[in-house]
Amino acid sequence: MAAVAAATRWRLLLVLSAAGLRVTGAPQPPNILLLLMDDMGWGDLGVYGEPSRETPNLDRMAAEGMLFPNFYTANPLCSPSRAALLTGRLPIRSGFYTTNGHARNAYTPQEIVGGIPDSELLLPELLKEAGYTSKIVGKWHLGHRPQFHPLKHGFDEWFGSPNCHFGPYDNKARPNIPVYRDREMVGRFYEEFPINLKTGEANLTQIYLQEALDFVKRQQAAHRPFFLYWAIDATHAPVYASRPFLGTSRRGRYGDAVREIDDGVGRILHLLRDLSIAENTFVFFTSDNGAALISAPRQGGSNGPFLCGKQTTFEGGMREPAIAWWPGHIPAGQVSHQLGNIMDLFTTSLSLAGLAPPRDRAIDGLDLLPTVLQGRLTDRPIFYYRGNTLMAVTLGQYKAHLWTWTNSWEEFRQGVDFCPGQNVSGVTTHSQEERTKLPLVFHLGRDPGERYPLSIASTEYLDALRWITPVVRQHQEALVPGQPQLNVCNRAVMNWAPPGCEKLGKCLTPPESVPEKCSWPH
Repeated sequence: MAAVAAATRWRLLLVLSAAGLRVTGAPQPPNILLLLMDDMGWGDLGVYGEPSRETPNLDRMAAEGMLFPNFYTANPLCSPSRAALLTGRLPIRSGFYTTNGHARNAYTPQEIVGGIPDSELLLPELLKEAGYTSKIVGKWHLGHRPQFHPLKHGFDEWFGSPNCHFGPYDNKARPNIPVYRDREMVGRFYEEFPINLKTGEANLTQIYLQEALDFVKRQQAAHRPFFLYWAIDATHAPVYASRPFLGTSRRGRYGDAVREIDDGVGRILHLLRDLSIAENTFVFFTSDNGAALISAPRQGGSNGPFLCGKQTTFEGGMREPAIAWWPGHIPAGQVSHQLGNIMDLFTTSLSLAGLAPPRDRAIDGLDLLPTVLQGRLTDRPIFYYRGNTLMAVTLGQYKAHLWTWTNSWEEFRQGVDFCPGQNVSGVTTHSQEERTKLPLVFHLGRDPGERYPLSIASTEYLDALRWITPVVRQHQEALVPGQPQLNVCNRAVMNWAPPGCEKLGKCLTPPESVPEKCSWPH
């Protein structure tokens, strides 16, 4: 209750200050750290049951804070989920989808023409109203072109890349992915920032960690509230770790990457305590989508008991590890069964800052402060989108699949498998199966692995459908999709000669090319 009262007090003080009334002794709003992992699965942490128990710092973070077993992303792929986090909106509202194919996943490769629209209001832009300084460390993934740069969308600082560490490329047909410090390119992956694909050695996690630590120290010294978005990508294939962590995990190279991340989180939380700002810093840890089972077991993680993984709208693709930590405010050792979503981090962060969400647009994220501070539960649906298609919805413990699909038979026969070892007849289909009239319904409490659909003749099925159907209808009738941003590709927009490349002597000439429809995997 004291924490809620404090939050209310600083919101009131912000309102009075905005009205021009002098307020003495106004408390500083809490710092906000969002730690977003890449392709990390629900089952990758010891606290979620991973048997090797190699994440002591994250397990301790959960013991000191609140664990969310039922936390979801807004899309089973990287770019749309990150757009959702920073806008508080489903990706279909912000245009982070494609219409080049029904239910096709899409993201922002180098040749993509689109990105985050100027019309979208991102979290760091809004936090400026409360005096926050914001930094992104790591992967942006919301567009490569200059108008999509994170410093044009509210961030004050950036160290990282517009994409994942794919490569290496030949710098002829395709350049290596650039790395930026703010607006200046400071190198490229596999060149100034080496990644050894054979051994898995790279120092990127250590570099990203030092960027985070330095930023926190500077903002604390300046007595400014800060927002740090630590979006690192070591657990995305090709996975990597620095030399001290290579070969230390029972889980192989992927486990090495997880152990290094765990160590980094521990060092960040230790610094907050050392600087005596832990009680004024809200920290949330989660992942952008489920583990990429297509890369497992050597290059991918675990989704625990859940079905399938990244790219799918089964639980393994959408349910994420999630931990909230705020000493002195969040009671230790709590587990919340609130249905949470990555979009909630937008609304919750604004609430922490004493700000209201924008009222001129639909906001899908909930304010989780009543949950983390008082243990309240709020009924809400979870919508599972894949591209432009609503595939499923969860309400309470019931999940209704309106469409089922893993990937195409063509891809599957070529060895591309999003659900290895998990074939469930009539559920993990390789053709797009519409079930809008008679959805497949699962009780996720009894059947978290989505293996036993309810009988359509049962009273339970009919009751669940009566509950879910009006929610789906209302959502679809009110939905206004944004202009699709992920339809058009053009190799001419790849990052060949960004600002600062002259200094590196690596300004390259793009090949002649014309815009075309992006060809997305099935």
